[in-house]
Amino acid sequence: MADEVKLYRTWSSPYGLRIVWAMHIKGIEYENVFEDLSQKSPQLLQYNPVHKKIPVLVHKGKPICESLVILEYIDETWKKETTPLLPQDPYEKAMARFWAKFVDDKLLPSVWSVFTEKGYEAKKEAFVPAVQNLEIIEEQLKEKKFFGGESIGYVDLVLGWIAYLLDVFEEVIDLKLFDAHKFPLLSGWMKNFCDAPAIKQHLPPRDKLVTKYLLLHEKYQTTSN
Repeated sequence: MADEVKLYRTWSSPYGLRIVWAMHIKGIEYENVFEDLSQKSPQLLQYNPVHKKIPVLVHKGKPICESLVILEYIDETWKKETTPLLPQDPYEKAMARFWAKFVDDKLLPSVWSVFTEKGYEAKKEAFVPAVQNLEIIEEQLKEKKFFGGESIGYVDLVLGWIAYLLDVFEEVIDLKLFDAHKFPLLSGWMKNFCDAPAIKQHLPPRDKLVTKYLLLHEKYQTTSN
């Protein structure tokens, strides 16, 4: 199997990590191909000529691009391995896709805006919609261990970045983004998520993340608009 499945990614990309976690939940053997995005490999450009981005999953020589698409492909292709990532009920499946889109289209950009805005006042202003989006996510966890129920599923994997990156962002920008008392359900979810072996064993080193985002934050703060 290992020679059949390759994952093109970087060591820290949250989009690539979604796929890593899904592969380990499913018990799929695969080969990591780490990309330097400042000098993209000919293989990456060949496999993803439209967006020229990671992650790309190559299965039996055929490339699949975009993390949400890849997650669904994995779930469909390796159906018998474990509990499905997506619900089987059509309505529940549609809702999972809806919330995954919410995470990528609303929540992630709002948190990222706090990180990239220049100066304390601008960050505080950007903080408001980010908190509002976190409140919406908190509501979805009522009476649930994970978004999909008792096991990690599609929405959990899509939101996974928040479980290990929020406190890194807080350290880098010196601003409290997440109050565990205000978000008790999300706080509990973050712990449960990171404690799962398939996740815990495949998180990037925190010290490397801090170094990376310190440099990135400095770049955003010093670059003119």
